[in-house]
Amino acid sequence: MTNKNAYTDNSFFSSDLKTILHSKRANIYYLSHCRVMQKDGRVLYLTEDDKANQYFNIPIANTTSILLGTGTSITNAAMRLLSQAGVLVGFCGGGGTPLFMGSEKEFFIEWLTPQSEYRPTEYIQGWMSWWFDDDKRLQAAQMMQLARIEFLRSVWQRDKDFKQHGFDSQQPDIASLLDTHQSQIVVQDNVMHLLQLEARLTKSLYKLAAQNTNYSGFTRDHDGLDKANSFLNHGNYLAYGLGATTAWVLGIPHGFAVMHGKTRRGALVFDIADIVKDALVLPLSFICASENLSEQEFRQECLNYFTQYKALDAMFEVVKDLALKTDWEI
Repeated sequence: MTNKNAYTDNSFFSSDLKTILHSKRANIYYLSHCRVMQKDGRVLYLTEDDKANQYFNIPIANTTSILLGTGTSITNAAMRLLSQAGVLVGFCGGGGTPLFMGSEKEFFIEWLTPQSEYRPTEYIQGWMSWWFDDDKRLQAAQMMQLARIEFLRSVWQRDKDFKQHGFDSQQPDIASLLDTHQSQIVVQDNVMHLLQLEARLTKSLYKLAAQNTNYSGFTRDHDGLDKANSFLNHGNYLAYGLGATTAWVLGIPHGFAVMHGKTRRGALVFDIADIVKDALVLPLSFICASENLSEQEFRQECLNYFTQYKALDAMFEVVKDLALKTDWEI
């Protein structure tokens, strides 16, 4: 009997692998110490743990992005299938950070994107219709920050586990913090001030998270070796994978950012990822660190929450609405 999943080059078209919308795809992979290859029309990774040489399947049609960590290699045939399925591939260091591309070490976000120009044109055309206008670009940045606050309110109001750890947007102190920040967003007169406002909110949320989880002495350090800092880095890079996927699917180059700087490579990915980072990655990093979970357990929690709260859907909705926006009143 022929296995209908065992495709060959002549039995399917690349469009067959794109039947699941990217906004509905459930999987992000971080792989280390393995070899990624193509076998019988599938993408697999081969581990060498305990010399067992075990193969594991990657469901590429339901995958948004793959991070390849230390000790990994990938074949040309596997990259071809991943490209056909529209999966973004990033090379990174241990634990998912920092992210590299090819042989060039970078601390900015770059991805090996599928080289297909058969993507919608309406979104990049709409984005460019206002992007060169400084005032509209500032308003777009403000709208993304407002969307960030609303997503955080929604998640922290609904999630029972978060509430048990004090992450409840209906608590007076948190509600006041969010209300104050939200009211300040719309009165900022340039992007630099908006970035400073964002930094103050994030610092306040770090302080709140450390208090809620009894994670004393926390200081945000991207090179920090403690679990909270490590988990924040790792979770943020997973969110960057979703952001990069959103921009690529909609056909908007990563350089056309609205907030993180027109000259910073991959800045639009940061803008998009910000929509969900504070709501999901931040509390999970502190909760998992306080419970001494492993990196793999933390990663799984992040992916579960991304799926549960439709993080990728939220990103797509915000970016699509901005790209096609005609009414610029906030």
